[in-house]
Amino acid sequence: MATAADVRKLAMSLEGTTEHPHFERTAFKVRRIYATLAADGKSVNLNLTPEEQEFKTMLAPEVFTPIPNKWGTSGWTTVDLKAIGKAELKTALEMAWEHGRAKKA
Repeated sequence: MATAADVRKLAMSLEGTTEHPHFERTAFKVRRIYATLAADGKSVNLNLTPEEQEFKTMLAPEVFTPIPNKWGTSGWTTVDLKAIGKAELKTALEMAWEHGRAKKA
């Protein structure tokens, strides 16, 4: 089980990450936003590719779910923090961070 504090600590340990308010959430950004933490601290949304999202949601549907809107169809994925371990969260955050630091095509 991971916590909001784990998200913040792991995200801020990734090179170049800054933390900003983003509507009712907290955003973690390197070049672009790659993760947003819910105000209640129960979930985090990660910027994955649609292929990464499909793989993660297939393997662990209790942990990963597509955001149910246009953002979700582009890969943004909700992670249930009570259902994920810290090591798996770290891996998923690093994946999203890579997308956040990449230049737009």
